Order: sequence, then C-alpha cells, then structure tokens
Amino acid sequence: MMFAAAALGVLVAMALAMFRAFAGPTVFDRILAVNTAGTLTVVLISVYGFLSERPEFLDIALLYALINFIGTVAVTKFVQFQGLGYPVGDHEDGDI
Repeated sequence: MMFAAAALGVLVAMALAMFRAFAGPTVFDRILAVNTAGTLTVVLISVYGFLSERPEFLDIALLYALINFIGTVAVTKFVQFQGLGYPVGDHEDGDI
C-alpha cells in the first residue's frame, strides 16, 4: 500500500514533467523536463528497492542517475554549440 501511494505520487509528477517536455516553449525547458522525469525514475527505482528490501536496486538507481546527468549535459552542450567539441574560434592557440 505504501509503495502504491509513493509510486502514484511519482507517476503524477512524471506526467506533469512530460507535459512540460511536450509543451515547453524552449528547447531548454524540454531538456530540463526530460531530466526531471529521469530523476523521478531514479526515485521510483529507489522506493521500489527500499520497500522490497532489495538494496541492489539502489545501485541500479545510482547508475541510472549518473547516465541521466551525463546525457543531460551532453544534449545541452550539443544544443548550445551544435556539436560536442569546442566551439570554433572560442579558444586561443595552444589552449585546450
């Protein structure tokens, strides 16, 4: 019963985040909404692992959180600079 209430709350928050992802006025709002949905997925995995007394789910949730963070940074950098490398002409010779 407790998992059902927690899962319902997280799923409602995920639905609101997905609404923002589809209706966001800018691409950065959409990226933030997808990142929020990923974070809520981590919370859902953690709550399930806690209530089912299986601590290995917390390791899975931590790994998912790291992938979510790296993916968000990569997509944001790609959108901002139109590539994943350094912007052309934005650094001096010899600086990397």
